[in-house]
Amino acid sequence: MAAVDFDTFVAARWQRLTRTAFLLTGDHHEAEDLVQDTLAKACPHWARIRRLDAPDAYLHRAMVNNSFSRHRRRRARQLLMPWVPEPAQPAATAQVEQRSALLQALDELPPRQRAVVVLRYWEDLSERQVADVLGCSTGNVKSQASRGIAKLRRHRALAGYAATGSTEAQR
Repeated sequence: MAAVDFDTFVAARWQRLTRTAFLLTGDHHEAEDLVQDTLAKACPHWARIRRLDAPDAYLHRAMVNNSFSRHRRRRARQLLMPWVPEPAQPAATAQVEQRSALLQALDELPPRQRAVVVLRYWEDLSERQVADVLGCSTGNVKSQASRGIAKLRRHRALAGYAATGSTEAQR
């Protein structure tokens, strides 16, 4: 890993970083901006970062911290519509509606809970890895995850999915 240059590392990790950033921000454009800002800050320090045991974890932590900073600085929230403006396709809309409801509920979680839920359940990081990324204890990760999942289960946009017992809606 220590011999990997910055361009190669970014090319290999871009999609994963962008997906995580999207889940943190709820917007594709803002996600790409978040990843670019994080990578722009990391690039001058790449010689040191690439020698770390887990450069991925370092970049995830930097991205989460940048997300928190961007969230604090944000003056006006963007209005994300929970539906697609095209005519509905009955077979395909159920999955889109479910994902939209989940993203709406995820967007309403506090930033720290959202980060824990995204890293723990979408990125499939262990509690220890999430704690390392966020710089907190595993107990804090467990409690934040528990509270976040509980809020998602109670969220009005997901009420119909929770009643059917869909595991995707509960994630």
